[in-house]
Amino acid sequence: MENPTYPPQLESLLSREQAPAKLFAQLLPVLGDVLACDRCFLYLRHPESRLGQVPFCWRRSDRFTDVTDTEWKVEDPAALEQRDPLFAAALRGEHSIFIEDVETADPAVVNLEFERQHFGHRALVHAHLVSNDQLWGILQPCSFERPRPWQELDKTVVIQTVQKITPLAVKYVETHCPAANLTPQ
Repeated sequence: MENPTYPPQLESLLSREQAPAKLFAQLLPVLGDVLACDRCFLYLRHPESRLGQVPFCWRRSDRFTDVTDTEWKVEDPAALEQRDPLFAAALRGEHSIFIEDVETADPAVVNLEFERQHFGHRALVHAHLVSNDQLWGILQPCSFERPRPWQELDKTVVIQTVQKITPLAVKYVETHCPAANLTPQ
């Protein structure tokens, strides 16, 4: 049954049976358009080994930095969690966080200098892909030039999208991450 508040173009895309990599590549431009964002990327990680990568990034224009990184890299847990409160919240399994303006956000929630240095956005959603109390990824739609109030429909779209793609993120990581073959499932 269709959800009347969920955009039909997302519903149609996510209802098709397809490989996670193909779906994610198709999803980000559609989601970016629905949310009227400048960039949308998907960070995926193996929770036990803490290897992560950004295999998918959509940008409305080349003016916005492409953060794609197809190399699996080890997260530095102590440094990352201390410097990035959003990532620390994701690791704790907290709900997705909607930031209207990184410049005026609570410093306990957003490290402004970290966000400027690494991402450059002005407004963002830090959407946590959590399964079995483990963080498997972060979906991050964002805007650059001005603050962005996230409407209830935006929040509903993000939350429902995260629910639909989290099992696919787990499947992608278990298939593509080199550490997935080394740890018992």
